[in-house]
Amino acid sequence: MSHHIALQFEDGVTRFIEASPTETVADAAYRQGVNIPLDCRDGACGTCKCFAESGQYTQGEYIEDALTDEEAAQGYVLSCQMRAASDCVLRIPASSAACRTQQAHYEAHIREVRALSPSCISLTIEGESLKKLAFLPGQYVNLQVPGTEQTRAYSFSSLVQNGAVSFLIRNVPGGLMSSYLSQQAQPGAAISLTGPLGSFYLRDIQRPLLLLAGGTGLAPFTAMLEKIAEQGGSPHPLHLIYGVTHDADLVDVDKLQAFAARIPHFTFATCVASAESAHPQKGYVTQYITPAQLHDGNVDVYLCGPPPMVEAVNQFMRQQGIQPANFYYEKFSASA
Repeated sequence: MSHHIALQFEDGVTRFIEASPTETVADAAYRQGVNIPLDCRDGACGTCKCFAESGQYTQGEYIEDALTDEEAAQGYVLSCQMRAASDCVLRIPASSAACRTQQAHYEAHIREVRALSPSCISLTIEGESLKKLAFLPGQYVNLQVPGTEQTRAYSFSSLVQNGAVSFLIRNVPGGLMSSYLSQQAQPGAAISLTGPLGSFYLRDIQRPLLLLAGGTGLAPFTAMLEKIAEQGGSPHPLHLIYGVTHDADLVDVDKLQAFAARIPHFTFATCVASAESAHPQKGYVTQYITPAQLHDGNVDVYLCGPPPMVEAVNQFMRQQGIQPANFYYEKFSASA
């Protein structure tokens, strides 16, 4: 049985390879045309040292000059000695170009375009090539705007199911992709994408999670929650706070309710910033973060939203005197 290995490069490109339990990750990568840093192949030089974000594996023989016991305990591995015992994610300390690889390219077509609100569009695309698409929940791709050479970056809002995958897209007045989707797009129209990209993705859950979403920044979290639900949930508390500007901007709340029913220990809250809102919880996301959700810092925080939201959450954490175990974030801004 082969395992999927996600190679996360310094420039944000992620490539997936398959490795059997009997071959080293380095051999599997080279067999599939990905030239990760390598020199001796004997566990002596340390050239192939990388960091295992997640997964189970065994290490062969190596000397301490190549990998110290302390580094091994922290999760560092030598790809020339590592053999995967499960799916793994590895951070490679080099760019994808230096490893003679590049973003994968996929051709697809539009299945459905739906206006979820005046400010949000749901796009679902499908295609035979997407059945081979792999990504880490939370990552994004560059979608080419049909009829142009320009691309726009969007996070996956679902996992791939039968060659189909979805996105939440902010409807920006005058936006190139927004205008195409709201005025021209038809089912069956061709669309291409490259990726996956980004270092904002779900890691192994080792402690409570606090997920903070602003607007269409909800997208990566619905993909993450879908993955968590597939895996049978988590023994740790998972809490999502989803904030928007206006009442109409709240979308996919029914999905969050369904996840709350499927995933043990998952809860969520919504809030609306507008003073004219009829929503019972008015204000910003930071107003609804409680000390119990911070677990005295024993928490991994994931945040996806516009830059001011990221700065506001950082300031809030400083004011509370809380340093989360990990703080992962993805800033986004609209393109006209």
